[in-house]
Amino acid sequence: MPQLHQTRRALLASATALLTAAALPHLALAAEPRIFAEGGIAINGTDPVAYFTQGAPVVGKPEFSAEYMGATWHFISAENRDRFRDAPEEFAPQFGGYCAYAAAKGYVAPTQPDAWTIYEDKLYLNANLRARELWSQDIPGHITRANANWPGILD
Repeated sequence: MPQLHQTRRALLASATALLTAAALPHLALAAEPRIFAEGGIAINGTDPVAYFTQGAPVVGKPEFSAEYMGATWHFISAENRDRFRDAPEEFAPQFGGYCAYAAAKGYVAPTQPDAWTIYEDKLYLNANLRARELWSQDIPGHITRANANWPGILD
């Protein structure tokens, strides 16, 4: 009979270990931050205001920085920083700076500063130039789908 007791204990321990292991991936996964910010720096240090004023991605400088939504944003000038501080919703990229095309497909992806679009006075970033090409094929439809997914896909 002691062997049967030992077997039950081993079975119980194994079952507990399996249940714990099955739960760990769910517990270990953290939600994505609201802003794409590698190393805490939003959109790879690119000045979001410059997309609108210079029509191009321009790397900002740390001495012209601002905090917004838990990330540090860099700007090319104090003027751009102040414009952003006054109206961040006008300049911050949609979907937290994550790939807009990926958001339309239901997931998050990092972005590259040179894969961008301004559409109806909003900045959209993409993971790469190919994603931007796919995004461009149906911008209104992709925005509708991405808005339906956002921000739930961060969880």
